[in-house]
Amino acid sequence: MTTAVTTAPYRFFDVRVVRTERVGTSMVRITFGAPGLVDLASGGRDQRFKLFLPHPYQASPVVPTGDDWFARWRAMDPTVRAVMRSYTVREQRHDPGEFDVDFALHGEAGPASRWATRALSGDRVTVLAPVVEDNGGVDFRPPAGTGWVLLAGDETALPAVAGILSWLPAGTRARVWVEVAHAADIRDLPTEAADVMVTWLVREVAGCPSVLDAVRAAHLPTGTPYAWIAGEAGTVRALRRHLVGERGFGRDRVTFTGYWRRGSSEEDLLTEALTERTPGDR
Repeated sequence: MTTAVTTAPYRFFDVRVVRTERVGTSMVRITFGAPGLVDLASGGRDQRFKLFLPHPYQASPVVPTGDDWFARWRAMDPTVRAVMRSYTVREQRHDPGEFDVDFALHGEAGPASRWATRALSGDRVTVLAPVVEDNGGVDFRPPAGTGWVLLAGDETALPAVAGILSWLPAGTRARVWVEVAHAADIRDLPTEAADVMVTWLVREVAGCPSVLDAVRAAHLPTGTPYAWIAGEAGTVRALRRHLVGERGFGRDRVTFTGYWRRGSSEEDLLTEALTERTPGDR
């Protein structure tokens, strides 16, 4: 039986790993399942949720519940409380109740990567996920009058990029740049008849530009744009400055998120996030 505790419009779900699958050199897809997941309501696109992982010496994560869960979690001993991270729902299915999450792997550099590398069927985790489709965990929201869409990011943004492209209405123009470590990380990105052009940037290929340099050099479509950029924080900020300062994008037409920062650990970024953002933010 699945335990589900409401903190509307989100709910805690105790779930288990159903299966794992490598989807490229640097990514593993983990499928989570539980009977109660029929109540999980992904808004699609870049839908994020909170993932709570156990420490290696624990069988399951230790997570306080209730409306004051966040304050109680922060007050706990870090060696006891669950490791908390934000991830994107790659795909959700209701029969059976399952959802997929793509984890970017970077060796032993962080607890989430270590856990995902070793995950086995039956492993237990807890998630805090939405129970209504229109929720604050979706950032990709093109304003009215958008003529075309720009997406840019690295492999950590790839699951969200894939979700956005699969959601785009038919006929939408989208220009996409994705930077990955290896050619084997390139994958098909299906879309529902949207007019999509994807440029893959592979770091292992000599002379391949970075995502920042590629966007700077690109000839962009005419019309009113909307940009969504995510990945390494410094690169994301530089991309935003370029689009707003040099390309003339309106600030309200650029959504940007730093998923990680070069030279900083996941714990460093989490500490900053906890002091600057609310529990529902990424």
